[in-house]
Amino acid sequence: MERAGLDVNSFMLLKDGKSVVRFWRRPYREDCPQLLFSLSKSFTSIAIGIAWDEGFLKLEDTVISFFPDKLPEHVSSNLASMTVHHLLSMNTGHRENIYAPVVKEKDWVKAFLSLDVEHAPGSHYRYSTPATYMLAAILEKATGENMVDFLMPRLFEPLGMPRPSWETCPMGVTAGGMGLSIPTEGIAKFGQMLLDKGMYGDRRIVSERYIDLALKEQSDNRQGEERIDFAQGYGYQFFMCRRGCYMGNGGFGQLCFVAPRERIVIAATSAFGSMKQLQTLLDLIFEYIFDRAAGENLPGLADYHRLQNHLAALTHPVPKLHPKVPEAMPDLNERCYIMEENPHDLAKVCFRFKQDKLELRMAYEDGTEKRLPFDLKEPVHTEDKFVKDLELHRQEVVAYANWQDPDTLKLNLLYIETPYAVTYTVQFRDDRIEFQFQINVSLTLKGFTAAGKIA
Repeated sequence: MERAGLDVNSFMLLKDGKSVVRFWRRPYREDCPQLLFSLSKSFTSIAIGIAWDEGFLKLEDTVISFFPDKLPEHVSSNLASMTVHHLLSMNTGHRENIYAPVVKEKDWVKAFLSLDVEHAPGSHYRYSTPATYMLAAILEKATGENMVDFLMPRLFEPLGMPRPSWETCPMGVTAGGMGLSIPTEGIAKFGQMLLDKGMYGDRRIVSERYIDLALKEQSDNRQGEERIDFAQGYGYQFFMCRRGCYMGNGGFGQLCFVAPRERIVIAATSAFGSMKQLQTLLDLIFEYIFDRAAGENLPGLADYHRLQNHLAALTHPVPKLHPKVPEAMPDLNERCYIMEENPHDLAKVCFRFKQDKLELRMAYEDGTEKRLPFDLKEPVHTEDKFVKDLELHRQEVVAYANWQDPDTLKLNLLYIETPYAVTYTVQFRDDRIEFQFQINVSLTLKGFTAAGKIA
C-alpha cells in the first residue's frame, strides 16, 4: 500500500470475527468517527431490510404511494411503476446522473419525483445518490422515525456503536446516500454482521432472506465500467466483486469489503484522489492476502511482529515541525490584511503571534469568521467548522505550523473525521501577502490564491 502511494488513514482486517491487523496512522484515532460518503448507502439498505422484516413496507411498494402530496401534475407510467426494489438496485430508469437537479432544490423528494424517467424501471442501471435518499425518505414515512432513531436500537446499539451523526437534506430528512459518520471499527462490525448473514453475535439484526437479496446481483453494472470489482453486478446498495466477495464503498476510498469464502472483513478509510485507487487497493487485497494465503512459504511470527511494529509507527505525512523562528520574519503580531476578491469570499486575514503561539483569524464577506490556533513546537488539537458531505460541521482538526523561510509560513490542517487535509501557504512581501488555500480531496472546494494588502 505504501509503495503504491495509497493514502489509507485507517485499516482493520477481521478473520473469523477476530481483529488480525489494524492501524490508524497518527493523528487519526480509533475512537474518532469517519465520514463514510457513499458507504452510507449500504447502511440505508440494511435499514430498509429491517423495515421490510418488521412489515413497515414491501419491496414492491411503488415510490409514489408514499408521497401523494408531492407528485407532479402528470405522473408518467415509468414513474408510477418505480418501486422500493428499483431504488435499492439503482435501476430507477433515469438515464443521466440526477444528483445536481435534485440537491439544488429545498424539497429533494418533490424534485426527484418531478424529473423525467426515460427508461422503464428495472431496465437501466444508473448509480444514483438521490435514489438512496428516497429510500431514507420512504423509511421515515413508513416508520414515523428518522433513520438514526430507527437504527439505534436495531443496528447501532447491538453493534456497540455510539449514536452517529447523519447529515440531512434541507427539509430535515436523513440524506441516506451520504453523510453518515461512524468509527472504522463500526464499519468492520457492520461487515461482520453481513458476513454472518444478518447476525451479530447472538442477535439477529436483519433477516437472512433480505441479506440474500441484498448481496446478489440485482442490476447489471458492467457496461462502460473498467474497474473489475465495480463491474461484477450490483445488489441492494452493494457492489458484487470477484470470487464471491462484495463491498460497500464511498468517495475517496471508504470501504467495507467482505470475503465470505475466506471469512475476512476489511474496513478502511482513505483519502484517494481517484476511485481508481480503491481498485488498486482491492487488487492488493486479492494478490497479497487471498492469493498469498493460498500458497506456501507463509510469513512467520517474526514477520508478523515486524509488520505490527511498522503499523504502530505509521503517521500522516505532515511536515516536521521546526520550532526555530527565522530571525528575519515579518512582525505578525496584531497584523491584518485586506484581501482582494477571491472564490471563498475571504475579506480579511489577521495574525496574532507571541513566542511560539500563532493565531490565524479569517473574516468573510458574510460576517462570519474562523479562528485557528497553532504552535510552532507541537501539533494543536482543536475544533473548527468545516464541510463534511453536505454542510459545515464543528469537527476535530489537528493543526501544524512551519516557517519554510523568513517570508513563507505554511499551515497544515488535518480534519481527522474526514479525508480532508488543508494547507494554507502565506507569503509575505513588504506590505502585501499572497494567501494560498489547497485541499487534498473535495467534492465542492477548490484551491485558490488571493492577494491582500496590510490594513
